[in-house]
Amino acid sequence: MDLEGTDSRERGEDDTTFEKQISLFALAISDIVMINMWCHDIGREQAANRPLLKTVFQVMMRLFSPRKTTLLFVIRDKTKTPMKYLEPVLREDIQKIWSSISKPEAHKETALSEFFNVEVTALPSYEEKEEQFKEQVAQLRQRFFNSIAPRGLAGDRRGVIPGSAFSFSAQQIWAVIRENKDLDLPAHKVMVATVRCEEIANEKLGRLASDENWLELKTAVQSGRVAGFGRKLSSILDFYLSEYDMEAAYFDEGVRTAKREQLESGALNYVHSTFTAMLGHLRSKALEKFKNDLEQSLKSGKAFAAAVRDCTRASLLEFDRGLEDVTVEQADWDASKVRDKLRRDIDSHAASVRTAKLAKLKASSESKLTEALAGPVESLLEAAGDDTWASIRNLYRRETEKAVSDFTSSLSGFELDQATHDTMIQNLEEFARGVIEKKARDEAGKVLIHMKDRFSTVFNHDKDSIPRVWTGKEDIRAITKEARSAALKLLAVFAAIRLDDKPDKIENALSSSLLEQGPVSQSRSIEASTDLLASSTWEEIPPRNTLITPVQCKSIWRQFKSETEYTITQAISAQEAHRRSSNWLPPPWAIVAIAILGFNEFMMLLRNPVYILGLFLLFIVSYAVVLQFNILEEFRRGMLSGLLALSARFLPTVMNILRKLADEGHKYYQPPQPPRPAPSIDAPSFRSRSQGQPPLSSNPAPDSHSSSSSPASPTLNSS
Repeated sequence: MDLEGTDSRERGEDDTTFEKQISLFALAISDIVMINMWCHDIGREQAANRPLLKTVFQVMMRLFSPRKTTLLFVIRDKTKTPMKYLEPVLREDIQKIWSSISKPEAHKETALSEFFNVEVTALPSYEEKEEQFKEQVAQLRQRFFNSIAPRGLAGDRRGVIPGSAFSFSAQQIWAVIRENKDLDLPAHKVMVATVRCEEIANEKLGRLASDENWLELKTAVQSGRVAGFGRKLSSILDFYLSEYDMEAAYFDEGVRTAKREQLESGALNYVHSTFTAMLGHLRSKALEKFKNDLEQSLKSGKAFAAAVRDCTRASLLEFDRGLEDVTVEQADWDASKVRDKLRRDIDSHAASVRTAKLAKLKASSESKLTEALAGPVESLLEAAGDDTWASIRNLYRRETEKAVSDFTSSLSGFELDQATHDTMIQNLEEFARGVIEKKARDEAGKVLIHMKDRFSTVFNHDKDSIPRVWTGKEDIRAITKEARSAALKLLAVFAAIRLDDKPDKIENALSSSLLEQGPVSQSRSIEASTDLLASSTWEEIPPRNTLITPVQCKSIWRQFKSETEYTITQAISAQEAHRRSSNWLPPPWAIVAIAILGFNEFMMLLRNPVYILGLFLLFIVSYAVVLQFNILEEFRRGMLSGLLALSARFLPTVMNILRKLADEGHKYYQPPQPPRPAPSIDAPSFRSRSQGQPPLSSNPAPDSHSSSSSPASPTLNSS
């Protein structure tokens, strides 16, 4: 670039700012700055541009980062003074200018050689030595041809920018110089590279967003897993990164690399959601595989813990293989969180299945225990006796041990920790105990019914279980006491739960307090019984095992006695009735008195057969009445009940007999009827009879005279 010279007439002495601007501009954009200097001006202040160089050096120290620029001083119209005297003077002047300027803190000790490479050459006068001038100019031109070669004129080449960005860089540098911004002007190549590389990167990112292959891949991932996802996505990204590298190859390497990293990061961020979706598909597929494999393993009878381990290993291996297929070469994404999420999901599902299996196993064991305990316990309690609770305890131990053994064998496949295993076994044992306690409490709520059934069974049946017939020979008092003792024993059995095999005094307390005794002993035990049953707990029985409290036992016994009194009364009445039915003849003394006092009447009957015949007929009628009314059976139930029953049936029976007698008499006696002439049968009448219809008779009924004139004529009955 050919710049306006310094100290020009057009600028004058008032416009020196432009000189400084173009001088700084030349240093900013050039690798080599040629400074023409007249040979006679060496050592001068203004003519040698010392103030200008001082100002430019200061600005460069403030605005520039270290960058070597070649300052080529061309001494024009060289005199006879040798170069070996002129060059040291010029270099000394430049070093003095560098030493005299104020430097920033960062460059206090920076040498001139860090910023400038000073070269000095000389040219003869063109007018006086034209041929020599052209020859030396050609030599200088040759140095420019090889300026970028090693040890050439072009400095260290650290600020080189591509030719395509030179115009933009020059404009930006000039704008900064005009605004005198405190900016590192040599970093404008970085700025230019930043702008251009960013434009290239944005353009590549935009093309990536609209790439058909990428859109197709993205759509496929939304539908499900895509085979070769990592390879396809890596190929797409590599294509655009390669294009960026080609277009940004001539820009600053640091900026190019940084913008490439930004492009790569932006592209990876853009496609990361799709990668995450693919990981989600892998996780879902691996989890589904675990669920299916676990279900099949359990169906085949494999132990639960072993099945979970094998299925977990297979599912994680499936995920890892799929992860290799979706890995993107340009990315270093960490899928450990997704893998951990898969592991948590697997553990959660395994835990839920284990809980369900254990619950099912527990329910099955509890169902078997309920079936094995509920019915037998109910049967034992209904047949309550001295060894009822001993039998229940034996049943409880036997069935619980069997259930625990089966349950423990089933739990072995789950590999539970010892604490959980012991807890489940304890819960099963407590459940078995709870079944017995629940059944005992249910049956205790029906204790009054059981007591009445037991009383009725013992009272109404003998020792051979044959129903009693109250003939009057039975000792009802002794039977009643025996039946009540049996009912009281049943009440004692139902009073408390005795699964701990500890002795108690419940039956003795109830017997001594409630069972009827003799009048003297009963009056003496009133106070003692009050003390024994005036409590809400039993001795040596914990409250949780109490089914019926002493106070409740007393109340139940009172109600039991009141409801069984009727059965005892009925038995007593049956005995009395049997006695009366067995002794229907009068006493012997009455028979003797009747024979003595009725001797005359008896002799009168013997002398008159008509009386005997009347008595016989009276006996027959009386016997018929007795059979008809079942008088003997009615009076066996009691005199009053017999009379009431006979009075209710007497009048209807008499009316029925009279009605039958009247019907029989009417049947055997009918008044005579006159003969009727045979009617003539006409055609319509015949047709009606043949069709099953009554004939329509046109003949009038015979009169009374004709009816009476033929008494001997027979009567035709159509029926």
